[in-house]
Amino acid sequence: MTLFRPISHPHLWYPYTQAKTAPPCLKVKSADGVWLHLEDGRQLLDCISSWWVNLHGHAHPEIAAAIYQQALQLEHVIFAGLTHDPAEQLAEQLIQHLPQPLNRIFYSDNGSTAVEVALKIAYQYWLNQGQQRTTFLAFDAAYHGDTFGAMAVGARSLFTSAFQNLLFAVEFLPFPETWIGDDQIEQKEAAAIAHLTTLLSQSPQRYAAILIEPLVQGAGGMRMCRDSFLQQLSQVAQQFGVLLIFDEVMTGFGRTGDWFASVRSQVSPDLICLSKGLTGGFLPLAVTACTEVIYEAFYSDDPLKTLYHGHSYTANPLGCAAAVASLKLLQQNAAAFQTMAAKHLRHLQQLKSHAHVHRLRVTGTIAAMDIMTQEQEGYLNQVSLKIRQQAIDRGLLLRPLGNVLYLMPPYCISEDELTQVYDGIDQILLTLEYN
Repeated sequence: MTLFRPISHPHLWYPYTQAKTAPPCLKVKSADGVWLHLEDGRQLLDCISSWWVNLHGHAHPEIAAAIYQQALQLEHVIFAGLTHDPAEQLAEQLIQHLPQPLNRIFYSDNGSTAVEVALKIAYQYWLNQGQQRTTFLAFDAAYHGDTFGAMAVGARSLFTSAFQNLLFAVEFLPFPETWIGDDQIEQKEAAAIAHLTTLLSQSPQRYAAILIEPLVQGAGGMRMCRDSFLQQLSQVAQQFGVLLIFDEVMTGFGRTGDWFASVRSQVSPDLICLSKGLTGGFLPLAVTACTEVIYEAFYSDDPLKTLYHGHSYTANPLGCAAAVASLKLLQQNAAAFQTMAAKHLRHLQQLKSHAHVHRLRVTGTIAAMDIMTQEQEGYLNQVSLKIRQQAIDRGLLLRPLGNVLYLMPPYCISEDELTQVYDGIDQILLTLEYN
């Protein structure tokens, strides 16, 4: 008989977790603002917005009230052949903030699915016009989700290795990551654009779309690029008539210091994928937005040109109501995400002297750094576990991506709370240097 030790509950299977070796889970009983309240009485400051979804702080009363009021009126209804106010209101408000000419909203339920929808739209867009464009271009170290299409356009890694033989072929481009003090960025950008231009020059009719996490690659290690690179990328895509998809599942809704990375970089992609912060962290909901030109390729008397994709909870009224409330809060408190980069940069000064710290970088509300150790860089670097435990001991919730330590706090974090976070990191780094 195989023996195992439950890491928290005997009937639950936790994500991204090796149950045999993981420490017991911490049980959260409630939360408010940036604080998580544990069953044992401790508090943790949520430095990562609980997997990057919580924008305004936990249990925000205005979003909770919006969900409650909507639940009393209409909790859910099939979204094929029927429509409702929350879905229409959310679409209208989103369009006001997305770059033109994006004006069509397709609802789904999570970020990975939003990417799947974008891939299917891009492929069928060409098919509906009699073109067989079967290849997608993506970027080194990309992560777009854990469903099969999203895995295929993500970098081959420990997340995808078990399924390698089931993934369709994708061609990957170099991602010109940069950091504070990087003096090679222009050369890296030029090399990436040159590589892309060569591929498209040789066979432009082969490629359906280019997919990128704009400005920040999330799970790949908070790798950051510049606005200027996205502008060059867009120009090349337009030159060769290839669709451009922005995966803004993580970067959307203020994370890069503007409403969207596309808005900040002044780039209008053909499709945008949104989720995570869409409902302020309250309910699962996702969006794939596209242009009218793309939509018209599906608008036909021919039933075979229909986008046959949907979900039971598509455009769930509760999720849409939460998202409308979250957008209102973003409008009212835009300064919170617009000014956070300056705060990060100021606090990072105190960490520059640590011998283990390299490649300090900031984009909007996201700050990151590489922690150099004797181990190989990457997701399995054990410094992550050391930092996570020491952070908990100091009342902080941090979850490094291997040797990449990052911060992505809710926008409501106060100056004192942000100082507490950086002071805690400073102390953790000191312990690493003495061990």
